[in-house]
Amino acid sequence: MKTSVAIIGAGPAGLLLSQLLHVEGIDAVVLERKNRDYVESRIRAGVLEQVTADLLDRVGVSERMHAEGLPHDGFSLAVDGETFRIDMHRLTGKRVMVYGQTEVTKDLIDASIERGCKLVFEAEDVALHDVDSGSPSVTYVKDGVAQTLECDFIAGCDGYYGPSRASIPLDLLKTYERVYPFGWLGILADVPPCDHELIYSNHERGFALASMRSPTRSRYYIQAPLDADLNEWTDDKIWDELAIRLGPQAAANMTRGPSIEKSIAPLRSFVAEPMRHGRMFLAGDAAHIVPPTGAKGLNLAASDVKYLADALIAHYKQGSGAGLEGYSQKALSRVWKAERFSWWFTGLTHRFPNMDPIERKLQVAELDYLRGSEVGQTMIAENYVGLALT
Repeated sequence: MKTSVAIIGAGPAGLLLSQLLHVEGIDAVVLERKNRDYVESRIRAGVLEQVTADLLDRVGVSERMHAEGLPHDGFSLAVDGETFRIDMHRLTGKRVMVYGQTEVTKDLIDASIERGCKLVFEAEDVALHDVDSGSPSVTYVKDGVAQTLECDFIAGCDGYYGPSRASIPLDLLKTYERVYPFGWLGILADVPPCDHELIYSNHERGFALASMRSPTRSRYYIQAPLDADLNEWTDDKIWDELAIRLGPQAAANMTRGPSIEKSIAPLRSFVAEPMRHGRMFLAGDAAHIVPPTGAKGLNLAASDVKYLADALIAHYKQGSGAGLEGYSQKALSRVWKAERFSWWFTGLTHRFPNMDPIERKLQVAELDYLRGSEVGQTMIAENYVGLALT
């Protein structure tokens, strides 16, 4: 089988790239290791920057997002129970859309199937070959039969553990990583959210976040040790802790209910450079991971594939290779700015082990400064809604 672009991974990055190419008449094949049900059931983030929403508009896969998504003009920061609001729309003229990554994935899969795009689930033993040559290829096994996909280019959208990044020789690959000494214990429940916008809380007992997926489905998180035993964290214990950390106003508006999903996620900052080797290009979690504070993961993946799609379109439509040559540098410039914001926001809102009294006092002082500074709030707002694409 032959195609123009082989896309490894059917997460939002790979699926969105496929659609961006499809609307321009460029052939692509998406290979996914898992089955469709598994891909559509993964619980992920749910805050979309304007850039991401615009890309879904661009490929005509945004009808349900506009119908069911929740536009947010701001969010709140709570400090030991006292809350102040960051008015993103007033400060930047932009807003974000709360719409689950799971729903984005479902919409993109539905569009791929309806439009006859080539999407192969349960493609096992995927391997990349000759990526630094003019004729790369991908091999995989489907239903027990070995297959070869010849292509012009490969887009590695296969996440942190996929084979794409591993195809870059170690002497050419440089990685940067910070692993945080705590995780986010998350609970999903079919109850109304305690506020119409997100609340990020810095409390002496640790970080908490009140979020939502819809007007009737809430997503809450608390900072917890990485080795926390979920069996010990009963629903009642989590609700009690949320009520303390989020403060009395949020607690008074909180509706409790049974969890429908409970998990603990580690936090890390990770970047791989370069994001290109020969005719293979990395995008999304294959190249970088951010802590979920600030909601940059999906949005960075979307900006990656926007840059990559535009470069591929220029190659096929105009015969220009400049975009492909400059992809890694361009994408990494945005990646590092998002990494910086996520690192800073995590440090601002979390209690670190062995934090000494002066570090806590400095953290509280910075939050107090932000409460009264429009300049400081504008910095947060413009990063949260997403920096402009260059």
